[in-house]
Amino acid sequence: MESHRRLPHIYPADKALFITFNLHGSVPASGLPPPGPLPSGRAFVWIDKHLDAAKTGPRHMLRSDLARLVATSIRKGAELRHYDLEAFVVMPNHVHMLIWPKISPSRLMNSLKGSTARAANKVLGLTGEPFWQKESYDHWVRNDEELRKIHTYIDDNPVRAGLVADAREYPWSSAGGETSLAAARMSPCVTPLSG
Repeated sequence: MESHRRLPHIYPADKALFITFNLHGSVPASGLPPPGPLPSGRAFVWIDKHLDAAKTGPRHMLRSDLARLVATSIRKGAELRHYDLEAFVVMPNHVHMLIWPKISPSRLMNSLKGSTARAANKVLGLTGEPFWQKESYDHWVRNDEELRKIHTYIDDNPVRAGLVADAREYPWSSAGGETSLAAARMSPCVTPLSG
């Protein structure tokens, strides 16, 4: 399966997919990687470090109600069997997910980003404003070793960003406690696609 936006997005069947998306305006033009040839993986790491270190720009998911809304919606997509969820983290200005898609990745991302944007903008009083950056970064996982590395990368993101000392302390991730399925069922949720 292939999708074309600004960049081609190729989704082989039966492969895990690493997806990152960020808040609109969280990577200003001046924050883009330096000019010159830079492999996409290194460009991703450069931007991710920028997002982790950002002290300005939109950081809406510092609010626990908005972080919970996004985390709960991610869990809900797994409950609805739109994907098997391997790992995720909701950072202040971006999200990482490692999934095994069961439906078109384009469809599930449009739905997840659209539903969470509408709900978050309603809370923020920004209805009609862009919430997420249109383009997402995605990378299909080539083997089990890469899967383990990406899973660890996602789990450790809040630690690398200096938000917690131990990944299990961060509530808005698959490594943390508050976003367990039991906790997610008790929280208000945004459904990212109908049943």
